[in-house]
Amino acid sequence: MSNWTSLWYVWLILLTLFLLLLCGITASCIKFCCRKKRLPVETFSRHPCDLTVIAIDSDSTAHSTVT
Repeated sequence: MSNWTSLWYVWLILLTLFLLLLCGITASCIKFCCRKKRLPVETFSRHPCDLTVIAIDSDSTAHSTVT
């Protein structure tokens, strides 16, 4: 059986997996903490909008001059 200390690539793989796991846990904690501190932001403004509709009849002078 091989000695575990001579298998350097196994230790490298384990270290890489450990660092990835540690980075994921740290990122999750930071995201969770920032979400708790952030104030709720209103996505849509509640200002009324004015809408003007101009109906053009097919017999009107504006329609005949355009065509």
